Amino acid sequence: MRLTKFRHACVRLEKDDSALVIDPGSFSEESALDGARAVLITHEHFDHVDADRLRRAAEADPALEIWTNEAVAATLTGLPATIHTVRDGDTFDAAGFGVRVVGEWHAPVHPDMPIIGNVGFMVDEEVFYPGDAFTVPEPGVPTLLVPSNAPWMKVREMIDYLREVRPARAFSTHDGLLNDDGLRMVDRWLAMESDHQQADMRRLSPGESVTLP
Repeated sequence: MRLTKFRHACVRLEKDDSALVIDPGSFSEESALDGARAVLITHEHFDHVDADRLRRAAEADPALEIWTNEAVAATLTGLPATIHTVRDGDTFDAAGFGVRVVGEWHAPVHPDMPIIGNVGFMVDEEVFYPGDAFTVPEPGVPTLLVPSNAPWMKVREMIDYLREVRPARAFSTHDGLLNDDGLRMVDRWLAMESDHQQADMRRLSPGESVTLP
């Protein structure tokens, strides 16, 4: 499986000439969707879903399928794509990838803001994308896409999450709000935790890819 990081919160997974994209929001490159057969969307925030981009991708390929929670699905009615509503515990096949849904809720942002739904995706029992949450799936996580910066989190929470999940490898996501100084800070924290856990933990630059076992 080949994993490619796009800006902010978007990743693309490829295998056997098939591509699946997770959370192609407004901060990421629209090219992430080129040729994708399936899209997974964790929640309704604009940095994770862009309906206009999805419409253009579906018009280019009417066979495109989208899996997401009920709240997001309600905003995508009228798209020329097949839209599936999923919830915690569901399993399905998307573009040749086996997917398991883990999690229900977005991390709290502020007491004045209601907590919205958020579904995480475990792909091929290899890659876990939690969305905007610190969900810990069972039985374990080989590759974790770890949120690194957001209004709803602290650096300490990123480290605590890595220590609770203890993945074999972890790559930064949700880092599009950081300037170069902030990104270097994330690099330092991930390097320290990589040494602490003796695991591969680091930030991928936009457009950078890794091949997973």
